[in-house]
Amino acid sequence: MADDSPPPSASAADATEEWRPRSSPVLIAISVMLGTFMEVLDTSVANVALPHIAGSLSATPEQATWVLTSYLISNAIVLPVTAWLSAVFGRKRFLLVCIVIFTVASAACGAANSLELLILARVLQGIGGGALQPIAQAILLESFAPARRGRAMAAYSMGVIVAPILGPTLGGWITDSYSWRWIFYINLPVGLAALVMTQAFIEDPPYLQRSVLRRMDYWGLGFMALWLATLQVVLDKGQQVDWLAAEWIRWTLTISCVAMMTFIVRELVTDEPIVNLRILGDRNFATGTLLITVMGVVLYGTTALLPLFLQTLLGYPALEAGLATSPRGLGALLSAIVVGRLVGVLDARLLVAAGFGFLALSGVWLSRLTFDVAWSNIAFVTFLNGLANPLIFIALSTMSFGTLRREQMGGATGIYNLMRNLGGSVGISVATTLLSRRAQVHQNVLVARLTPYDPVYQQKLEAIRKTLTPKVGPHLAGQQAVGILYKTLVAQATLLAFVDNFRLITVLAICSVPLVLLLKRVRARATPGTH
Repeated sequence: MADDSPPPSASAADATEEWRPRSSPVLIAISVMLGTFMEVLDTSVANVALPHIAGSLSATPEQATWVLTSYLISNAIVLPVTAWLSAVFGRKRFLLVCIVIFTVASAACGAANSLELLILARVLQGIGGGALQPIAQAILLESFAPARRGRAMAAYSMGVIVAPILGPTLGGWITDSYSWRWIFYINLPVGLAALVMTQAFIEDPPYLQRSVLRRMDYWGLGFMALWLATLQVVLDKGQQVDWLAAEWIRWTLTISCVAMMTFIVRELVTDEPIVNLRILGDRNFATGTLLITVMGVVLYGTTALLPLFLQTLLGYPALEAGLATSPRGLGALLSAIVVGRLVGVLDARLLVAAGFGFLALSGVWLSRLTFDVAWSNIAFVTFLNGLANPLIFIALSTMSFGTLRREQMGGATGIYNLMRNLGGSVGISVATTLLSRRAQVHQNVLVARLTPYDPVYQQKLEAIRKTLTPKVGPHLAGQQAVGILYKTLVAQATLLAFVDNFRLITVLAICSVPLVLLLKRVRARATPGTH
């Protein structure tokens, strides 16, 4: 596919920079965010339905987790190559095809009558959905004037931040009220609306129409697919098999590391890389990518831990646990509306630093959890946590892409979204692993106090024995009293493990604040691409 046309003149380049879409930016934002919200929602909406899926399809809970893993693997592989595929097929055409694939695959997921068919449909769903996030972000950044990009990222944040927060609550309600199949069927009308609006309001800018690639970097694509697939398997399955204690995890992790290094070298030396890693030479984009990865760790780690704490230690039903954490979505929504307007007024670095400060503050509060915590207190801290996320996401996105040229946006958004998602996978894996390991450590420390020589233990044991004796007799009362105290000890050890996790999240948020100083200020009305 050789391109024999002469290079564009300076005036043509200027016209490219000044390009504006014919449709209203508001209609463009709604068009691209319909698909993005739908896709991001599907990364978390199926979590609470896994037991129902396993029971319905005669599978074990461990086998059912492949419903999540398969989606994340195919999604991760497509994310960074979105710019290349958009350049080859045309971005609008590629976006329409992705929406169709995702919607049809959603219908196939709902209709699947075996676990194998469901996993296959989830792979196709991940392929179709992988490109929706970076394409939506690139279109919003290009369609809005530089002074209004904060509002564009506010619209984008409502999808990528609010959707995973609402996912477990919505999934739990749909599963309990109807069937797990409807968590996939609800995508059909949304997908149809996204398809119609995309066809009507989205257009390819002229500089993308001139992008012609001569050949495909098959080696780069292969190494990248191998790296991301093996890494995702390790992150999702490592805790189940005790990580490096399992030989196949050691081999898979080794293959992942070798494939990653080979992929990086390949993309840096080839003339036509499938993923342009040279964009990371831009200081703002490199720093922003690092910070958004940390944000992914914190956001998804907290999202995974808090409902688990409410259900396992406080005994909340799934729906009530979801409702207790849902104020995070309200906080994110309100914050996105305000921050979108503040980005063009205040130094965006102050907003990012404030966001990480709010995350640290909510982490400090969560690290002081007890069994007596009230529902209202949980709702307040999740609301505070929700306020922090758009502060970081909107301002950081504006600065990360503010020093790049428009034609670099597509490749940059693919890398940026991939690292945020990988950060989320790492956050969930680290949180669940530390929860299990730290609970064992605390249990070993606390159990040393359960001895006949500890007067407090003897007093508690005797009090429980006296209460149970009239009901079950002296012999059973003694056995059950020991069991009750041990159950209390396990709960206390688990609580301390949750506290350790929230302290780690707090430290990560605090350590991120100085990194904000590495970002260069981006003037809202500067011409894209200027430094």
